[in-house]
Amino acid sequence: MTNAFGATSTTEDVLSGVDLRGKRFLVTGVSAGIGVETARSLAAHGANVIGTARDMAKAEAATAQIRRDAAANGGSFGLVILDLASLASVRRCADQLLRKGEALDGIIANAGVMATPFSYTTDHFEMQLGTNHLGHFVLVNRIAKLLRAGGRLVNVTSAGHRFSNVNLEDPNFERTPYEPFLAYGRSKTANILFAVAFDRRYRGRGIRAAAVHPGVIQTELGRYMDPAMLQAMMAQLEKQLAAEGKSSFPWKTVPQGAATSIWAAVAAPAEEIGGKYCENCHAGQVVPEDVPINPTSEGVRGYALDPDAAEALWKRSEEMVGECFLR
Repeated sequence: MTNAFGATSTTEDVLSGVDLRGKRFLVTGVSAGIGVETARSLAAHGANVIGTARDMAKAEAATAQIRRDAAANGGSFGLVILDLASLASVRRCADQLLRKGEALDGIIANAGVMATPFSYTTDHFEMQLGTNHLGHFVLVNRIAKLLRAGGRLVNVTSAGHRFSNVNLEDPNFERTPYEPFLAYGRSKTANILFAVAFDRRYRGRGIRAAAVHPGVIQTELGRYMDPAMLQAMMAQLEKQLAAEGKSSFPWKTVPQGAATSIWAAVAAPAEEIGGKYCENCHAGQVVPEDVPINPTSEGVRGYALDPDAAEALWKRSEEMVGECFLR
C-alpha cells in the first residue's frame, strides 16, 4: 500500500473524509500540546473521546475547543483525572474506567515528561521512567479488556530513544550517574518495547500496538530544559545541517506532530504498524547503532524493537509495580 501521508501531513489530512461516530478513544495528557490536538481531531470527526490530565483546571481551559468541535460534529469529550507519577492515581483512573465499562477503539498513551531534574515519583521510581513508561504500563494493562477487536494502542515515544537503551539492572539511577537525556532515552525506548510486547500478546484478538515519534514540536514538553542550553543545542545542530548542505531544522506544527498518532490509531493498516515504530505517518526503518543519526534523520535503533528485550522489560516492569499482567 502506498502511503499518501508524510512529515508535513496534519491531523485533518489524515482524517479527511473519515467518520468516527460511534468510536471511542482514550487520550492521556490533554492539558497541552499534541495531546489536545489529538483529542480535538478525533472528537471533531465524531468520536467519543476521554481525555486524562493531572491538572484538571488547566485541562478544562485547554480543552474548550475540543468540546465545541465535538458538539458540532456528533462527538463527545470528557475528562478523567490521572497522575501518571502516582500508581494510586493510575489505579483509581483505571477502576473508574472499568466501572463505566465503555468499550474503547483506541488508547493513545500521549502524556509524558522530558529531561526533568533528578527526582522520584510517588512510588520511588525515577521520574521519567515512572511517568512515561510505568504509569502507562499499569493503566493500559488494567484497562486492556475494554479494547474492542480491531482496537489499537498507540504509545507516543520519541527519536530520543536513540539516547539510550533501557537499563533493567539500574532503572532508578541508584548506581548510574543521572543525566536528564539519558533517562529520557531509557523511558522512550521503554515506550517502544512496551508496544512490541503488548502487540505480541493482543494481536491474536485483533488488537494491535505501535509506538510513534511525533517529530520535534515547540510545546511545554521542553519546560524543564535550560533555555540557554536549548539555544546552544539548536545552534550546534543548525551548524551541522549547514555543513551537510541541508536546510534549517524542520520544526513541526502541533497538528503535524499529532498526525502520526492519529494515523497509527485510525488510518494505518494494522499489519503495517503492529509492533512497529512509526514516524512521519509511516513505519520507521531500523538504523544500525554504528550509523550516526541526528534529530532530523529518520530511523529506529534495533534494540528498541528487540522482542526478547521487550519481554524482559515487561517482566521487570511487573516486578517494579507489583502486578502481573497477561503473559
